[in-house]
Amino acid sequence: MTAQYQPIRVWSRKIRLFHWLNLLCVLLLMVIGLMLLNGKLLGLSADGKILLKTFHVITGYVFALNLVFRLVLGFLGKGYERWGKTLPFNPGYRRELLAFRQNKHLVYKGHNPAGKLMVAALLFFMSVQMLTGLVLAGTDIYYPPFGTYVAAYIAEDSDKLDEIKPYSKVNVNAQAYREMRALRKPVVTVHVYSFYTLVVLIVFHILGVIIAERREKTALVSAMINGYKYLPPDKQKK
Repeated sequence: MTAQYQPIRVWSRKIRLFHWLNLLCVLLLMVIGLMLLNGKLLGLSADGKILLKTFHVITGYVFALNLVFRLVLGFLGKGYERWGKTLPFNPGYRRELLAFRQNKHLVYKGHNPAGKLMVAALLFFMSVQMLTGLVLAGTDIYYPPFGTYVAAYIAEDSDKLDEIKPYSKVNVNAQAYREMRALRKPVVTVHVYSFYTLVVLIVFHILGVIIAERREKTALVSAMINGYKYLPPDKQKK
């Protein structure tokens, strides 16, 4: 860095923890999800599928808790933790976007206007994945928060819910099970296509980071590790 660039603390420890834990969870979920989608090709047994789905759901819980933490932090946090500085919904956003498109020499303390759009898209589709994933966890392997209710709905004897297991017909009413699976089907579709959309967005996110770093030269990548961006004081934008 040249001498006129100054280190400015932008990303708090909470934001950085969320970012890297989220990255780890998303990668694990993607790998396991792709294995499940290609179960026949991989020759997965029923027990193997259940084991993978269990890992998928447990990882999904960590992902969901981390995402909820970030969503709450956007309202209760400080500085660049807050949504007003992170999402493209503030009153002056259009002016920011126009200036960003017209002036390639602007640098930003937080996300640039294009980055704010990407954050909004990523958060939206991650939230869709979280909500649909929780429904699928309950309707497939009967995990919380909906698993107990689903098991009670399909049970022949509601006093013996512990007998209901994934891929087992013991204590399962066939008609109720078919109805449950029919209700589950559109949720599966949304979950799968939201996953594909998220993959595309992640690719564009990585490309966007590379382009922004070459354009702004503010140590964008390392800032998500140590919290500091390096900014010229005469070109800083909020």
